[in-house]
Amino acid sequence: MAETLTLTPSAAKRIAWIAGKQTKPAILRLSVEGGGCSGFQYKFDLADAPAGDDVVSETDGVKLVVDPISLDLVGGSVVDFVESLGGAAFKVENPQAAAGCGCGSSFGI
Repeated sequence: MAETLTLTPSAAKRIAWIAGKQTKPAILRLSVEGGGCSGFQYKFDLADAPAGDDVVSETDGVKLVVDPISLDLVGGSVVDFVESLGGAAFKVENPQAAAGCGCGSSFGI
């Protein structure tokens, strides 16, 4: 499994904008929780700082951090920000996901 994570420039720009509005550092935490219609769901939060055991990826000065347990489920993923007629959202392209749901926020391994 690749333990790399990629944050697209589009996602980095949106995170920087959100962090600026909330006067927080431009650090997005991606974690995985049990639940959702496919077994696991992605959770996004702004973080104040990376934890000591986090894997950190950086794009355009914006950091994406993931804890080791979640990394087992999202290693190799690309986090993007997409806007369409249906709305705007962060999207995870997870090569480990064997199943997903229509909303794109949950997945199965």
